[in-house]
Amino acid sequence: MADEKVERTPHGDIIYRHTDSKSFEPVFDSPNVEQIQRHVEKYVGKVENVFHEIISNFVHVDILLVKPTPQRNFCTLVTSGMSQRPMKTPPGVQGCEYAELLICLPPDWPMTDEAMKDESNYWPFRWLKILARFPHEYDSWLWYGHTLPNGNPARGFARNTQLSGIILAPPLMVPEEFGVLRINETKSIQFFSMFPIYTDEMNYKLNNGADGLFELMDQQKVNLILDVHRPSVCKRSLWPF
Repeated sequence: MADEKVERTPHGDIIYRHTDSKSFEPVFDSPNVEQIQRHVEKYVGKVENVFHEIISNFVHVDILLVKPTPQRNFCTLVTSGMSQRPMKTPPGVQGCEYAELLICLPPDWPMTDEAMKDESNYWPFRWLKILARFPHEYDSWLWYGHTLPNGNPARGFARNTQLSGIILAPPLMVPEEFGVLRINETKSIQFFSMFPIYTDEMNYKLNNGADGLFELMDQQKVNLILDVHRPSVCKRSLWPF
């Protein structure tokens, strides 16, 4: 594909548009389930619960829960299954075929069966699964700095928040060693934080790149534990254009 035909953001990043998904393709457990859980328990904490899937499409995605401790007073959710298959990376991009995701929730986030019937409580779980399947469903890939909106136009994930998109960030709430799990000589799994953002923050990223948005978040000391009511970092007075 000629470069001039590639759609790019104002910052110069390639825009990937996905319209046609594959048909349903049932699968079973990932072969790396035990290795991923051991990796989580080594660097993050004891896996207290696993939210298992009964029927899976494209990849079998379970969600591992590490509960709060006095040292880490928040819940950590980690996917196990996104790396069941390699992602379709762009030509020339190697070593970026496998990934898993995590998100950090407040320690009192409701997780009972009854609470999970409410989308206001369930959407982080839903979006971990959506993103874990996304590259396999659309023959694409997800990596550092990639963003996905909740619809077009983007809308809030649930009635209690205006957060409306996701950006993949480094897993900063865990030890640095957790970032990569080496399975064998040819397969390494990269872990990314699934960080919810607002529409104006997604637009800022399109104009300034992921690093520009992360720098702005760092300047304003954004809490990396999910806060559905946090203010946007993109006050108009801060925009450089």
